Amino acid sequence: MAGYRKLGRTSSQRKALLRNQVTNLLYRGKIRTTESKAKEVRSIAEKLITIAKKEANNFDTVEVTAKTPRKDASGKRVKEVVDGKKVTVYDEVKKTIRKDQPSRLAARRKILAYLYPVTEKPANGRKARSNTKAVDMAALMFDTIAPKYADRNGGYTRIIKLGARKGDGAEEVIIELV
Repeated sequence: MAGYRKLGRTSSQRKALLRNQVTNLLYRGKIRTTESKAKEVRSIAEKLITIAKKEANNFDTVEVTAKTPRKDASGKRVKEVVDGKKVTVYDEVKKTIRKDQPSRLAARRKILAYLYPVTEKPANGRKARSNTKAVDMAALMFDTIAPKYADRNGGYTRIIKLGARKGDGAEEVIIELV
């Protein structure tokens, strides 16, 4: 007897399906799927949340100076002529950044190794290709999801049964973050 559900798929298809559903669950907070898939997604999602929860506050804040290009009112870079060449003018800016401890970095890599990259599209749907931005799922896990469950020991998801699906009679459920 296997230690997991095979879901009627090859191993690569099953892994891709579960990665996709776990990514969507953690990004959106709720997905609709079959009961057996939801039970597999639950176990994986709860392990990832536990990893994020353990390493949520394991970082140092460091102040660094960075060079940023000076920009004019229209948003273009300011250039000046030096030795007959146009050179961009840079300003030094002090920034406070978070530097991960080694264990948090390992946790970040473990989370990103499992989750698919997420791109956020504009709300209006206009110029979807040019206005997309990548979502840092590890930062989302550490900054929003982990603090939400800081005082909770497991049981981060809830499965709500909806009944049989019309087409094939499969038991449908909604799995959501509690």
